[in-house]
Amino acid sequence: MWVVVYGIVAGLLAVAFLGFGGSKLVRPREVMARSYMGWAAHVSDATFKSIGAVEVLGALGLVLPLLTGIAPWLSPTAAVGLSVVMGGAAVVHVRRGESPAAPLIMWVLTWTTAVVGCAALLT
Repeated sequence: MWVVVYGIVAGLLAVAFLGFGGSKLVRPREVMARSYMGWAAHVSDATFKSIGAVEVLGALGLVLPLLTGIAPWLSPTAAVGLSVVMGGAAVVHVRRGESPAAPLIMWVLTWTTAVVGCAALLT
């Protein structure tokens, strides 16, 4: 049962993080800063692209280890890593006087995914 729950939640999170991270990788930082990522104007291109790469790799880490059966413990570990990224995003939003609601929701979902992933591994 836990594996099914993990698969659903991790799959949805992976799609979201692939979208978030992928957009940071393929679109110029300046364009993103003008549209809906105002914080991007205050970081370097390398930092912006690095955040995108971490999100994409984290998304792959959520699903590939369990799907392949190779080092399945990496799936909940990826969820913990993404929760760290989302915690940092919440701090940035608070410091900028913006609502941290979206990154906090993702933070809760990634931690929940990590816990469910551990339960799936233990059963």
